[in-house]
Amino acid sequence: MTEKYTPPKVWTYEQENGGQFASINRPTSGARFEKTLPVGENPLQLYSLGTPNGVKVTIMLEELLELGISEAEYDAFLINIGEADQFGSGFVEINPNSKIPALLDKNNGDPIRVFESGSILLYLANKFNKFLPADISKKTEVMNWLFWQMGSAPYLGGGFGHFYSYAPEKFEYPIDRFAMETKRQLDVLDKQLSKNQFIAGEEYSIADIAIFPWYGALVKGKLYDAAEFLSTHEYKNIIRWADELIERKAVLRGRLVNRTWGDEDQRLAQRNSAKDFDGLRLDF
Repeated sequence: MTEKYTPPKVWTYEQENGGQFASINRPTSGARFEKTLPVGENPLQLYSLGTPNGVKVTIMLEELLELGISEAEYDAFLINIGEADQFGSGFVEINPNSKIPALLDKNNGDPIRVFESGSILLYLANKFNKFLPADISKKTEVMNWLFWQMGSAPYLGGGFGHFYSYAPEKFEYPIDRFAMETKRQLDVLDKQLSKNQFIAGEEYSIADIAIFPWYGALVKGKLYDAAEFLSTHEYKNIIRWADELIERKAVLRGRLVNRTWGDEDQRLAQRNSAKDFDGLRLDF
């Protein structure tokens, strides 16, 4: 029988608590070492990793380029969070929270930093006037779902994903708690998509771009190897929507950027131009 845990009056950090990211997790912020970030030739500089939050931004950038917007050309440099790259001084200058993704817009010599994936999507949508409706009612619905994703995904990733996939031991209580919440979120999405082609209505938007790398990947069996455990086949409308997005070339390209795992022909650790996709396999 596991010994009952009684929290102390004051929590203190004494040792790593195990798990895949234990060696980099600390209760303090800020740079841990000096490291200058690389800078490419393109207007936008992305520092990221091909996790769901990183993929949101690379899909958005590839969608803009698919529309022929050359000002959205970008360099994407790898930030290996397992090796603590996010705590280098250059990265912390862009994102003091030390989380990927982080974007630097050169902005004709007056640089603008943008951090938090939702903020980056909104910044790019406003900058290029794409994937965010002008109509106040439609725009608000997109924003509703964008913020829904930003508030909900921590339960999926930091909650379910952590305890189901990354924790050093499997415990029934947290897995049950977060599996229940994840399925509730999937049910919310499935009902929304039963009435709409895309998340916020009949137009593809940053809401779809934000939600797909998490929930679309989950129902398609590409996240935490948890499709069977969560019975994701039940969510027919999310699967229909995910299948439609997978037909978009920008989605397939964006999914590969800053990716360092999986099949060799589906990895692109660093992206500097469209030519970098030559020879890669664009499928899901």
